[in-house]
Amino acid sequence: MPERTLYERLGGEDAIAAVVDEFYDRVMADELVAGYFDDVDMQKQRAHQAQFISSVAGGPVEYSGGEMAAVHDDMGITPPEFQAIATHLDDALRTFDVDEDDRQAVLEEIASYEDAVVTAAD
Repeated sequence: MPERTLYERLGGEDAIAAVVDEFYDRVMADELVAGYFDDVDMQKQRAHQAQFISSVAGGPVEYSGGEMAAVHDDMGITPPEFQAIATHLDDALRTFDVDEDDRQAVLEEIASYEDAVVTAAD
């Protein structure tokens, strides 16, 4: 039997959507980063984020968002803000009892985009 993908281990589309909902609930409650989403259609953002996580986790989903650096270029995201977002994602994954290895795999995928997302100094 072939090894299951990270996407499958996370529980697939519905489970990832639930994690994303928990993640954005945490993000929106955090004054450090919530302002980035003031004028954002959060239903669309949640769907977009679920698509992104599904894609990087090896799911049958192709990410159709913009190029990471171009999308975040004018946002002025700092390293502490990026870390806050990563922490909220880790906490959301923990809420759904995702095991340590799988949480780390997701966070490593997200961390690989840090240079494209962070565009401002501390």
